[in-house]
Amino acid sequence: MKYPSIDLRPSDQAKPSAFTLVELLVVLALIALLAAMLLPALARARAKAANLACLNNLKQLATCWQLYAADNGDLVVPNNSIYGLDLNGPFVAGASWCLGCARYDLAPTNIENGLLFTYNRSTDIYHCPADRSTVQDASGNPLPKRRDRSYNLSQSVNGYPELNPNLVKLVPTFKKLTRIRNPNPTSCLVFIDESEETLLDAEFGMPTDFYDGSRNWWDLPANRHSQGANLSFADGHAGHWKWAVPKVFRAWVQPASPGEMGDYDRVRATIRQNWD
Repeated sequence: MKYPSIDLRPSDQAKPSAFTLVELLVVLALIALLAAMLLPALARARAKAANLACLNNLKQLATCWQLYAADNGDLVVPNNSIYGLDLNGPFVAGASWCLGCARYDLAPTNIENGLLFTYNRSTDIYHCPADRSTVQDASGNPLPKRRDRSYNLSQSVNGYPELNPNLVKLVPTFKKLTRIRNPNPTSCLVFIDESEETLLDAEFGMPTDFYDGSRNWWDLPANRHSQGANLSFADGHAGHWKWAVPKVFRAWVQPASPGEMGDYDRVRATIRQNWD
């Protein structure tokens, strides 16, 4: 019996066809949609990671600050490196947790010569990973080098007034760790994530009741952590503070705007106001 022959070769109808232009456009549109959904999530994840790293830096600096007091008869580390706005040199200079001017320091030498460096020999803990600012030359031109420091130490903790007799009564400070009262250690500011626009020397300052009672920002808190900044306190803890109003540099010694008075008073409450 003869069987009919069978052609096992694939027919033209079985051959795979190429993508049409419409199908390709649909695929590209889906990829773009997925990217649009994922990129914000990735950006938020990066921002959260930078915030956590910044908090960790401030926590480590606060630990160094406490260890210094433990090794020096309860004396908190001196905070005596202050520049004037002309930046021609230190307005007040003396032993300090950190030296120099972050805006012009081309190397971390001034961090390494500070009194806290021996307690943690990593210069990375002095820099906020969300701080994108760079150093400048003497003429104010930006240079392609990341700044080494993003944080400042509060005027309230052994600040510079003793080196300037005219300011001794105007800027009250705590010299001993165990003498910190009003604000108490849980509320007394130590380190703060400062705006790159005002960060110059090593001290974060604000007017006090004894100074003139004004509501001016001398130094401005950072705004780089989802409209917030990170701070550490005398008891050693660090925290993230969200601002009601973005912190935008407008001028040196700028008045707090009406909408940010709550933010201003919140920071002011962390600063010693009088010699009680």
